[in-house]
Amino acid sequence: MDTKALKRKFSALWPQLNERSRRLVAASEAQALGYGGTRAVAQITGLSERTLARGAQELAAKGSVTDPERCRKPGGGRKPMAVRDETLWRDLERLVEPVTRGDPESPLRWTCQSLRVLAHQLQVQGHVVSYPVVGQLLRKAGYALQANRKTTEGRKHPDRNAQFEFINRQVRRCLAADEPVVSVDTKKKELVGDFKNGGRAWRPQGKPERVRVHDFLLREKGKAIPYGVYDLNRNLGWVSIGIDHDTAAFAVHSLRRWWQSMGRRQYPQARRLLVTADAGGSNGTRSRLWKWELQRLANQTGLDITVCHFPPGTSKWNKIEHRLFSFISQNWRGRPLVNLAVIVSLIAATRTKNGLRVRCEVDPRNYPLGVAVTKAQLATVQLRRAAFHGDWNYTILPQTPN
Repeated sequence: MDTKALKRKFSALWPQLNERSRRLVAASEAQALGYGGTRAVAQITGLSERTLARGAQELAAKGSVTDPERCRKPGGGRKPMAVRDETLWRDLERLVEPVTRGDPESPLRWTCQSLRVLAHQLQVQGHVVSYPVVGQLLRKAGYALQANRKTTEGRKHPDRNAQFEFINRQVRRCLAADEPVVSVDTKKKELVGDFKNGGRAWRPQGKPERVRVHDFLLREKGKAIPYGVYDLNRNLGWVSIGIDHDTAAFAVHSLRRWWQSMGRRQYPQARRLLVTADAGGSNGTRSRLWKWELQRLANQTGLDITVCHFPPGTSKWNKIEHRLFSFISQNWRGRPLVNLAVIVSLIAATRTKNGLRVRCEVDPRNYPLGVAVTKAQLATVQLRRAAFHGDWNYTILPQTPN
């Protein structure tokens, strides 16, 4: 018996055969070898003699197998771990379910629920199981790795949808008349310096850009406060980079710089400016300084400035978030914001296939905190409130000189 030749033969055939074909071919070779052939083929192929005997029976049946595509008879093969160990899934479910339901008594309530941790806990309970099997059981039961999803917005205002519809009507009316409509907001404040910035950028293999381990403020560089103005009609953006405080004075001055640098040229015949903004922050509904500064802007530009605030807790619907800020974040991902010049360059270089263009400049002015606007000063503001939610929707008219 030339065992080396037989090994070469099986090595060539094996990758091309399925389980049933291997069984039949090996049984056929064992029969051809005669006495001792079954043991020899079993040693060469790694199949058991019992498997070879079953293959011989199938050969003797002369093709009477009802489904030639099957490799095993129904119910054949090694049983899944959950079948062999009847308590496995029950114990795994006890480990997983109390955590997802917030049970403080669960042993894994405050630990990382990795597959390896779950497998170790099951092994401690006496189960013979590996972490890949744990993953298979969880996926079969409908579990999957999922990140947190921002869906809980807190208490919804009863007029939330009505306010959205009101804003939509105002925006459509202004766009149809080719009047300026802008969305404003402050982007996340950024530390200036060689700090880690989220995302990845192309670099030579094995040579990532080195940044600081800790995100502690560098006093000599400070923070960058990007305040954006997004023109809905022209798909143009303006970003002022503040270096002091995010106050209402800073917000309105950013709007003023947009008008002087971009808006006035884009809308030379404009008599009205519509501003959509969040309900809080430097452009909040309750800020007296915001209204006071808008009055100054209206006086300087001669524009009727209409403001529509989004309801509380709905800032993600503000157009500037996903039409300007999101693309800025994509453009500078993985790039340390080492100085203001880099920040300005990265923001100004933001482009989209739909034609977004952005202009960015640093605002070096100081904006002190705690500037108070008295009730008497607020009373001089030419504020005309809308019939629907005048606290959210109002127009500030220019004051005529005496």
